[in-house]
Amino acid sequence: MDRRQEVLEAAAKSFALFGYKATTMDQVAKIANVGKGTIYTFFANKEELFNAVVLKMVTEMRAKADAVAVEGASFEDNAHARLMQMLKFRETHQLYAKLIDEEREIRTPAVGEVLIGIEKEIIMYINEKIVKAIRKGELKPCDTEMVSYLLFKAYMALVVDWGRTHENEIEEERIVKVLSGTIFKSLLK
Repeated sequence: MDRRQEVLEAAAKSFALFGYKATTMDQVAKIANVGKGTIYTFFANKEELFNAVVLKMVTEMRAKADAVAVEGASFEDNAHARLMQMLKFRETHQLYAKLIDEEREIRTPAVGEVLIGIEKEIIMYINEKIVKAIRKGELKPCDTEMVSYLLFKAYMALVVDWGRTHENEIEEERIVKVLSGTIFKSLLK
């Protein structure tokens, strides 16, 4: 493994354990077992290092979402599987979960900006899939940007936010049924 990769992995560990605000370049250097100067040969500052770590995490999330898609399955089935996988990733990935906690508890501006950026990446990812499905004739033409946003927010509301105001989480089958009869019904040819 090269030094840059070692620094990225060490930074990911530090950000996941301590959060953005509490992570220092000294900690990252110690975890990577390199001198602090080595980090600065690859990254100008903590923000640049943080952004590189987050970009790697987003790439991993996209790969995991693509991995659950089934060749030949309907757009609706694959969209559901991908969105559920991304939300699972959001909750189970140590760094992503730590960033959400830090934003909720401390409201670190850099973390808030990164979380908004991640959301935009997810919506762009969904948009790419919708555009591709329209070209293949699986979906009706639509405002892909708005539909991507709507799909993401609908899944977030039902999977993540529902539990904040209700005693029980929603079963996945119920989510599928509701979204199939509403959003997907209006999109599918």
